[in-house]
Amino acid sequence: MAYDGKVMRAALEQFQADKQRRSAQFIERQSRIFHQIPELQEIDRELRGTMSQIIASALQRGTDPLPAIRVIRDKNLDLQRRRAELLTENGFNEDALEEKPYCALCSDTGYRGGGVCACLQEYYNRAQITELSQMLDLGTQSFDTFDFNWYDADCHERSISSRERMEKNFDICQDFANEFGPRSGNLLLSGDPGLGKTFLSACIARVVSENGFSVVYDTAATIFARFEAAKFRRDEEDSSDEDVARYENCDLLILDDLGTEMTTTFVQSALYQLINGRLLAGKKTIISTNLNPDELGRRYSRQIQSRLEGEYWILPFFGEDIRKLKRERR
Repeated sequence: MAYDGKVMRAALEQFQADKQRRSAQFIERQSRIFHQIPELQEIDRELRGTMSQIIASALQRGTDPLPAIRVIRDKNLDLQRRRAELLTENGFNEDALEEKPYCALCSDTGYRGGGVCACLQEYYNRAQITELSQMLDLGTQSFDTFDFNWYDADCHERSISSRERMEKNFDICQDFANEFGPRSGNLLLSGDPGLGKTFLSACIARVVSENGFSVVYDTAATIFARFEAAKFRRDEEDSSDEDVARYENCDLLILDDLGTEMTTTFVQSALYQLINGRLLAGKKTIISTNLNPDELGRRYSRQIQSRLEGEYWILPFFGEDIRKLKRERR
């Protein structure tokens, strides 16, 4: 599972901010308790002093430190008992003056067993949803809200109706999202505008992201512009190299509106590099386009068409433009 550096930085920033907020809340609570029960502040000061006394006794040369350490230990235990008594007598929990970590698994470091702890993973998932929401309507677009009533149930000139086709596409996309992993395939969503390609892409992005995988969504025009900037317009403030790395390394890349960008020799090369590189690395990709595979082959190259037809599950979309239908029914 790959982590998106941009998303992880946002997650860590919020993780540290919440950690500092909890620490400030503890200090404020501690101050209130000390103000209410002054003896507790003196006990706290003495408890901190016993640790330095134990260290000093252990470092003394030529003497057995254990008797002194036992005396200090007993004093420490007496102080702890007195602190607990004072707290409970005044209506507080015995551990009210102990700053406990929010996550017991990693002690609020965010990492455990050489990997990301579940607590930081939750921050990462939320940060990724926020990132994706800048481009996709994840608030309303989900598999639960998909409406098949916008698709015609009659076959007309086709052997299958647009509703039947969308039901098949929907099932494939839902299974893809729920079962996403290293053995998943790739999807090519092909059809005219306004038929639900971006909607289903958003549905997939939401589920895959919530399951802890890195997902990057962007339009073809933006992706190729970032590739071009990384190659020809590098400067210290430019983030194009990082963006290209995100496109190449994320667990799932959703490349939207392929074919709407200005197609140049550089774009053809960049698209081949992206598709072929992700296939070789075992990374998964969803491409949505208004073009069919033959049109993609003519516009980009036969090599790209071959990879799309051989390595992608091609889902055709047809029917009436739903955006247009919604406008007409207002």
